[in-house]
Amino acid sequence: MKLYSNEIVFRGHPDKVCDQISDAILDAYLKEDKHSRCAIEVMGGKGKIFITGEVTTTAHIDICKIVNRVLTDIGYTTKYEIINNLGKQSRDIALGTNDEIGGAGDQGMMFGYACNDTKEMLPTAMVILQKLSRWYDEEQNKNIHLYPDGKAQITGYYDENMKLQKIKYFTISYQNDEQNRRKTDKLIKDKCREICNNYNIDIEKFLINPTGRFLIGGFEGDAGLTGRKIVVDSYQSFAKVGGGAFSGKDPSKVDRSAAYKAREIAKCYLKKYNLTWCSVQLSYAIGIKEPLAIYINSNKGPLEVEKMLYEECTPKNIIKDLDLYHTCYEEKARFGHFTN
Repeated sequence: MKLYSNEIVFRGHPDKVCDQISDAILDAYLKEDKHSRCAIEVMGGKGKIFITGEVTTTAHIDICKIVNRVLTDIGYTTKYEIINNLGKQSRDIALGTNDEIGGAGDQGMMFGYACNDTKEMLPTAMVILQKLSRWYDEEQNKNIHLYPDGKAQITGYYDENMKLQKIKYFTISYQNDEQNRRKTDKLIKDKCREICNNYNIDIEKFLINPTGRFLIGGFEGDAGLTGRKIVVDSYQSFAKVGGGAFSGKDPSKVDRSAAYKAREIAKCYLKKYNLTWCSVQLSYAIGIKEPLAIYINSNKGPLEVEKMLYEECTPKNIIKDLDLYHTCYEEKARFGHFTN
């Protein structure tokens, strides 16, 4: 047996809040002008929400209204000063990425992953944490003793095939009013046990708010930044991660769209070849349509890449096949971009 850990942050974590604001603004631009080119970055902390990045669009949206709506939806009631510092995308980038040329919106490498641990084709511990995160979000919106910020981590015993056997430590740090800790701790432990029972996984020990107290949180306790949780957003350390974040980027940016496509390819190959796990790497050059390379690895070793995949993996075809102009990106930013 070996020990291995993975982590998720709750929807109200400052970094995750910034991801959701970035994607909510993106959604609004794409709804009005699907050809919007966006790379939106958000930083929050100490009474201010700062929005910067590049947008080229015909759309006109109320950014302050969107930011306040996201904060309210998450459960934050504090009023923040919102600073809009958005500029336009460089015309140099548009030379290779406009709709006529259809080249990749950036260079880099993207990864996709799938495994046969669960019906979601994701690692068991990752699915457990996603379910806990969704539950906590719903619960804190109706329980006055729970506040939005938090994170959770599983340290588990794994066999030689990296299958979770048992949880040694289930670590949860959650923001609360510190008035009813015995009840809220029990509530969270009971939910963790309920979720884990569905996978026949036992928990040896809980570590709940290990410092002893978590009253001050959100943007008062920490700063937040778009794209700072790329491991949580992808596969929680169970697979390789590309160099770029997802949130705030329109689908022409392969950091996002090609990562989504790589996941779909991994799922397809997992089923087609009856694999235990499958990993896919795509790489691109800015302004060039087809990937520079596609590499597919698995528990059976490297797999042959079908030639048609290169054409499938152009930005235009990815956007069309995955319907990325009609996707709610804010929803993906809440609990993880790969949930099924």
